[in-house]
Amino acid sequence: MEETWLWLKYLILGIVQGVTEPIPVSSSGHLIIAQRLLGVDQAGLTFEILTNTASLIAIMFIYRADILRLIVGTWQYIRTRDAKYKSDFMFAMYVVLGTIPAVVVGLLFKDWIEATFSSVKTVAVALLVTGVALWLIRNMRGRKQDGDLKTRDALIVGLAQAVALIPGVSRSGSTVIASIATGMKQDTALRFSFMLYIPVSLGAIVLGVPDIIKTSESPGMLFPYVLAFVATLVVTYFAMKWFMGIMAKGNLKYFSYYCFVVGILLLIFL
Repeated sequence: MEETWLWLKYLILGIVQGVTEPIPVSSSGHLIIAQRLLGVDQAGLTFEILTNTASLIAIMFIYRADILRLIVGTWQYIRTRDAKYKSDFMFAMYVVLGTIPAVVVGLLFKDWIEATFSSVKTVAVALLVTGVALWLIRNMRGRKQDGDLKTRDALIVGLAQAVALIPGVSRSGSTVIASIATGMKQDTALRFSFMLYIPVSLGAIVLGVPDIIKTSESPGMLFPYVLAFVATLVVTYFAMKWFMGIMAKGNLKYFSYYCFVVGILLLIFL
């Protein structure tokens, strides 16, 4: 019975990760809350890397056509300097530029940030701040498309992604909010946000592998981790598809309401 309950806990954690990774409500914050409620002291680095990998695979599958187009377009522009590929090349360069702030802050301060801010109170406050930001941009309808982005846009969104290293601050929320605030159209904002997610997530996975090798995980955790991985993979895919529909309709205000409600409840009860 105890083993079954352990499996169920990790299945739930995988579902929580899958649902909250794509949407602007903070997956890290919700995992802290879920672990607290389920009595899981710390899911472990292996768990974090596995579930992040599952989310990354799902999102890369959804954006596979865009990723391939950017790779091909960038290579063709470098090789031929043909103007028809310039838009893809510049978009890829802005993704690289926008990734730099999170990489620098992550390498220098990630451990300190997690040690200082990994509390339920921090998550609650971060959710309330996210709710306010989502409310402020709820009616914005930008005009910038992929080919209209500038260096300033990439840096602003990149800095927003760096802020999301604080547990409780949604990565997708901060980058989507910043993208829309700079004047991007909804679909461009969403695409740019998740193109930024891919290199940062890949980097975190690669950097985490040596620590996983050094860490001795219990053999009995294999099945719970596999359950969490599969749950995260499947749920992230459907959550991302759902969020894309929400973005197309411009209904971000509902996530704002959610952040307000959960943030207030956390401050009161936890």
